[in-house]
Amino acid sequence: MSAGAESGAMRPRRVMVTGAELVEEARDRLAAHRIETIYAPAYSTSDDLAALAHDKEVDAILVRQGQINRSVIEASPRLRVIAKHGSGVDNIDLSAATGRGVPVLRALAADAQSVAELAISLTVALMKDVVPLDTAVKGGAWPKTKYVGRDLAGAVFGVIGFGEIGQRAAALAKGIGMEVAAYDPFAGDTPDIAVSRNLEAILKAADVVSLHCPLIPQTHHLINAERLALMKPTAFLVNTARGAVVDEGALVAALRSQLIAGAALDSFETEPPDNDNPLWSLPNVIATPHIGGASRSALRNMAVQSVEHIVGVLEGRGYDSRALANKELVAAA
Repeated sequence: MSAGAESGAMRPRRVMVTGAELVEEARDRLAAHRIETIYAPAYSTSDDLAALAHDKEVDAILVRQGQINRSVIEASPRLRVIAKHGSGVDNIDLSAATGRGVPVLRALAADAQSVAELAISLTVALMKDVVPLDTAVKGGAWPKTKYVGRDLAGAVFGVIGFGEIGQRAAALAKGIGMEVAAYDPFAGDTPDIAVSRNLEAILKAADVVSLHCPLIPQTHHLINAERLALMKPTAFLVNTARGAVVDEGALVAALRSQLIAGAALDSFETEPPDNDNPLWSLPNVIATPHIGGASRSALRNMAVQSVEHIVGVLEGRGYDSRALANKELVAAA
């Protein structure tokens, strides 16, 4: 029997999950509310997702991966809610969702601590030369007598984007003795950190530039050749935000010319990156596969919040307005 031929009274509500299986608690909550879960294969194309959403006439989409464009959003006439398994919604067409009257709901701060911890871990690895020293020792060298390391205490940790993740990263940096300089065009000061509106000043002052801003048109290639040139030649770039916040071509050039000392990247302009990405040939780059939010607590929090958003909408209880990504929906209501 086709999805369209099913009886409205008997038809189960369905959520399409774009990516890996949800944690057990989230799966159990969906089952308890009689919501059927349909998993799309990892890294499905938009055409694949649209075909699956149309075939199954899904009521909700829980987004972990993939581009949720207009064709996906318009594929199912029953679609009522889109929930993001995380906070970044740059892979969802918010305008198309608003046009359909479909709320797009983020998981509020669910992975903030996990991402902040990775940013600090990468900072420590860069400043303490963990990767090159590991390579040297495993290659038979013993550079103990020649090595002079850097101090974390007193170094300037430059936070670009002072939302929940940026604030947590700043707190962790201060905890290991670093000085924090923060930039955000909108966020206010905290009791111990004054937030600058001058990006260039932060880039010039920082020993580590850590990116924590969302990917929106204004932040696409925010870190470009001109801004990389403002950084100290001894400074490092850490990106646990979105890949396209950084112009990768400009970054490769800056690293090759030693305009900056190194970079650690958890996200890339294309994911997964190509096998011949020029970044892989650079010894002063650390790469991780976009796993900042993949700790046990973060995965649990993101999945459960996403499921609660979906259940609330499908059962007519609405949603927490703070989680709404397409704010225009409220204005249009």
